[in-house]
Parts: sequence; structure tokens; C-alpha cells
Amino acid sequence: MGCVFAKEISSSGPATSEIVTEKKRDRDTNATNHDNRNDADAGAGDGDGEVENGVDQKKGNDRSVKPRRRSKPNPRNSNPPNNVHGEQVAAGWPAWLSAVAGEAINGWTPRRADTFEKIDKIGQGTYSNVYKAKDTMTGKIVALKKVRFDNLEPESVKFMAREILILRRLDHPNVVKLEGLVTSRMSCSLYLVFEYMEHDLAGLAASPTIKFTEPQVKCYMNQLLSGLEHCHNRHVLHRDIKGSNLLLDNDGGLKIADFGLASFFDPNHKQPMTSRVVTLWYRPPELLLGATDYGVGIDLWSAGCILAELLAGKPIMPGRTEVEQLHKIFRLCGSPSEEYWKKTKLPHATIFKPQQSYRRSIKETFKDFPPSSLPTIETLLSIDPAERLTATAALRSEFFTTTPYACDPSSLPKYPPSKEMDAKLRDEEARRLRAAAKSNAEGVRKTRTRERSARAMPAPDANAELQTNLDRRRLITHANAKSKSEKFPPPHQDGALGYTMSSSNHMPMDPSFDPPDVPFSSNFSYGKAPIQTWSGPLVDPSSLRKKHSDATSKSSRSKTSGRSREK
Repeated sequence: MGCVFAKEISSSGPATSEIVTEKKRDRDTNATNHDNRNDADAGAGDGDGEVENGVDQKKGNDRSVKPRRRSKPNPRNSNPPNNVHGEQVAAGWPAWLSAVAGEAINGWTPRRADTFEKIDKIGQGTYSNVYKAKDTMTGKIVALKKVRFDNLEPESVKFMAREILILRRLDHPNVVKLEGLVTSRMSCSLYLVFEYMEHDLAGLAASPTIKFTEPQVKCYMNQLLSGLEHCHNRHVLHRDIKGSNLLLDNDGGLKIADFGLASFFDPNHKQPMTSRVVTLWYRPPELLLGATDYGVGIDLWSAGCILAELLAGKPIMPGRTEVEQLHKIFRLCGSPSEEYWKKTKLPHATIFKPQQSYRRSIKETFKDFPPSSLPTIETLLSIDPAERLTATAALRSEFFTTTPYACDPSSLPKYPPSKEMDAKLRDEEARRLRAAAKSNAEGVRKTRTRERSARAMPAPDANAELQTNLDRRRLITHANAKSKSEKFPPPHQDGALGYTMSSSNHMPMDPSFDPPDVPFSSNFSYGKAPIQTWSGPLVDPSSLRKKHSDATSKSSRSKTSGRSREK
């Protein structure tokens, strides 16, 4: 092994061979997904996602000379022909990976795991771990993302293959670059190789010593929206924009990372997709209401949350449950209009529709923000996703075209390495030290209430539930069988509809927990009736007491009559 990765197998080809391969794959995707379109329409796709050429060619053409449609592999299925499968296995790819994800690895050769040295664990996601490592062949520091599989199930491998296909389609300075893959024919794991980035935006924002200036915020947001513009033009939805997925290097460059939940989309031929994406604090209202037909608006909503968070110095809507998150959204962005409810017909509208009407209060809430930022925030945080426009429109907004302008990335301060995991470790260590000091001072062990910081805090990992959330879910489940899990769906269920919504794993409930009032027209009842502790049939306790007293009286009378007979 030891061959250079991320290169075409045929090194004698032209420098643009990968671009040609990319365009060919896009044409193959269109030919598979749009069976009702003719070959001129399906085969003229350009890799950048622009309008297809040749749409009008099907008018007036002689159908007798129409070329026969060729069967092409679907990138979502990625089943290669037998000869390609054999070539990939011979090149060093494991057979299970080539059989299921052949299209994703086509044209690449794998690196061996022993050519990298792990240095430290720097991140953890829902289905992967990320390590800082050294490439022993070049001496370069890289990031290795180890992908976990569910017993090598084909559906899980296809899910991973989609991420690889998406990363290979994207090529932009503000999108993380996939540099290669690490595996072997006998391996049951796969590592994705990326360039190493020293920081992520969540780690910097959580630092108590860092306060971003307006030019710095504009610099970061300009890079974020530029990366999103490229993704959307290539028909890719990220579906998990948050601070920990925005990586920064020491030169001030920002790159969008972690495309594990990303998906292809076609605005002209929409397919249902899962609503269980995007971390809760950055999830738009339509997903919370169960939408399965959505587009670029979900990423733009998350970008609006990031913009307001950078200016405020903390997350603007840190909800603990879906109900609380919607409540925060409606209080800040206003209640949806009746026309919106009628137009969207969202699955959870009847459950989560607020009882009272809220007025939009973004300008009042963020009155200390730069005035030029408010129209951009108003647009990105629109309740109706159609009103959020596009990343291109946001880049042309007043916020980026008025002084002070965005600073140059190279002029940004040099920070010590800081990631979201570092912030969490700092918080855990601080809590441990405070608890130990308090225990030593008082001499007794007491439960310490959670302290809330005024600075930014890391978002929950992959939308993981907090303990309070789990307690509330347990209570809600007893009252409503339709309670929903905050967890993301298994990888192979993306786009599937109708899966069970009551699959939460609930933790034991804290007896002192008192859920707050939630002004929503849901049937979530927070009853505080006494808990019955006996086991047996459900009967009226009063009847039991009556029967018990009757039995006691009868027993007393029988004992009295018995003593009388003895006398």
C-alpha cells in the first residue's frame, strides 16, 4: 500500500479528470431520478446545480432517433458493475464497502491505517468520533473521522456513502475538503481524512475571554453564507448548521464541516425527507412541526441563529424540549398566521399550535445589535421558509455592504486551540472543583443547582436530551402516547415516513421535578395526583376502605358471639 490518496487511479489522465467524473456522476443521478425526462434533458446537467441545458430540445425532436436510455448506477444506491467491484477490491478496498458504496469510492485508492498516528480525540458525533492525527508519510497534521457502522448493515454503509459523495461533489474554500479514506481489505471500519482545523466556532464563543467585534462577526458570517451558497447551488442541504460544525484555522478561515446529516435535494422534483435533523437550538419551526418537504430555508434559519448568537455572545433560543423550543421561537419571531397553518398543513400543527398569539419582537429583543444586522436577522428568522430567501440574497444584504466592513480573515486574532469538546471539559472540571470545594467547606454532601453562564455554551451533542428533558419526556409519555424522541433517526431511516414517534428511552424521574406551564394547545397533562404504590387491580380506594371496615366489624361481631357461646 502506501500509495497517495485522493488521486485518480489513472495518473496519466488530464488535470480536469475529476471534474469530468463529477459532471458524469451528476448526469447519472439525473438520469436515474427523473425517469420521465428525455435523454437530452437528463444528460445536460452541470455540476454546479444551474438550470439544465437542452430542456427545449424535446420539442420537435424525432422520437424515432431518440437514443436508448442507458442504465446508470444511482449514487444513492452505489452498486458498481462486477468488473468495477473487482478492480476496487484489488486496489485495497474491502469487499463490503465496494459492494454497497462503490460509486462513492470510485477513482480513489485507500490509505493504510498504520500510516497515521493518533494524537488526541477532538470530537464526537452521533455516529462517529474525530481524532487529531499525524500523517507519517508527509508529517502533516490531519483530522481522522472514524465512522461507526451497525454491524456493516448495507443501509448504514449507504448512509456513510452519501456523505462521501456529497463531500466529493463540493469544492469551496469555506467547505471542508475530504482528502482521502483509510481502510483495508480486511478492515471493518473506515476513516475519513480531513485537513486539521485548530478551532470551532462554538469553542471560541464559549470562551469567557473572547468577544467578537462587528467586523469579525461579518467576516465569519460572510464565509458561512458563502459556503452555504456553494452547497445549495450544488443541490446539497447540510441539515446541521451549528457552531461546533463550523471549523476555524489559525489564518481566520472558516469551513463548514460534518456532512453526516447532509442530503441531496432537487427543488424541481421534491422527495419527502425526515424532519428529525438539525440540532434543537438551531432547528427551524417547520421541522419542529413535522415538515418533510423543505429546502434551503432550514440551513438559512440555522445561519440566522448563528448570526444573532455571535452578536449576543450566547445562544438565543436554548430550548430543552421541542415544545419549549417552539415556545421560544414564537415568542421571538411571532406566531404563524392562519394562512400559514392552512397553507402548510404540517403534521404536528394541532399539537403545537399556541393558544395565544405572539407579536414578533426581534427588533425589541436585539435593540443593542448593529442596526444594519436587524433586517438580515429578520429575514433569516422568518417563520415562513420562503421568506428567508437565499444565501446569495443574504450576502447582498445591508449588513455586509455598510461600514464597518468585514475584516480580512488573516487579520483575525490568533487564539489557542479551542473546540466545543474543550469547552465541555472546562465546564465539567469547573463544576467538579466547585462541588469539591463546597463539600469540604460544609462537611456535608448537598445537591448543587445548575449554574447558568451569561456566555455562550455548547449545544447538546447531536441533539442529545438533557436530564430535565428526559424527566419531562417520562411525565409526558404517561399522559400522551404520542410523545417524540429528541434523538436523530437511525441512519437508514432518513427520508422514511411513518416510523414510530414514541421510541424515547426515558430515565427515572426526579421526584422534585415540577414542570413549568407551557401555553400550547396540546393534551400534555401535568397531573399531580397521588401515586398508587400497591400492586393489584385498579379499584376505588374508598370502596376498599369500606370493605375493610365491614370486614373488621363482622370479625369483631363473630369474636364477641364466640366468647358468648364459650361462657
